[in-house]
Amino acid sequence: MPFKITDFSIATLADNKFIRPVRLHYVQNGTRRSWEAVKSHDSVSVLLYHTEKKAFLLVKQFRPAVHLHHPQHTYTYELCAGIVDKEKSLEQITREEIDEECGYDVPVDRIEKVSSFFTNVGVTGSRQHLYYATIDETMRVHAGGGTKNEEIILEFLPLSQAREFLFNEDLAKTPGLMFAFYWFFEQITNPAVDNSIDGLSSPAHQSPVTPVRQPSQGE
Repeated sequence: MPFKITDFSIATLADNKFIRPVRLHYVQNGTRRSWEAVKSHDSVSVLLYHTEKKAFLLVKQFRPAVHLHHPQHTYTYELCAGIVDKEKSLEQITREEIDEECGYDVPVDRIEKVSSFFTNVGVTGSRQHLYYATIDETMRVHAGGGTKNEEIILEFLPLSQAREFLFNEDLAKTPGLMFAFYWFFEQITNPAVDNSIDGLSSPAHQSPVTPVRQPSQGE
């Protein structure tokens, strides 16, 4: 188990840094209503496919909110992602997140927009912008792992195991990751779609590779 969690407790949020609880008041079809919500940043995420390893690069980290409701989960599988909290293009923010979390330097012009969607519509209503990029070892500049305040473990998921992973409910994963996999299977590996990207040719028929865990910072 990569994360040992102890002394887990709940406290009232008083000094908010990234989110702000609010109560919304409005009139809907002539009836006055109210709603409790949270103001938060929009975000970017990126599906990374390693062309040499023929595997997706995912991040694993401890999510306190998931652990609060499902204490058996001490980590979740996610896409590389980050909040939009700076005056830069979404593609540049995505590039910086790939560098920070995963240790790869991907040119902006190789980061492809997939789509965007709204997450947690009942509470935050934030929008996430999903991207796709291929990587290889020539782009690797450091071990990754996030900032000093993050503990991120990198893990390669072989393409040959991705469909089984997708439907394994014992593994905590985000809906954005699941949607990204569906997009990949439909747009990249679907023989009916002429969409070979950056050396990826019919990956569904490639031989499987062994999962590789990248070293975290400090190792």
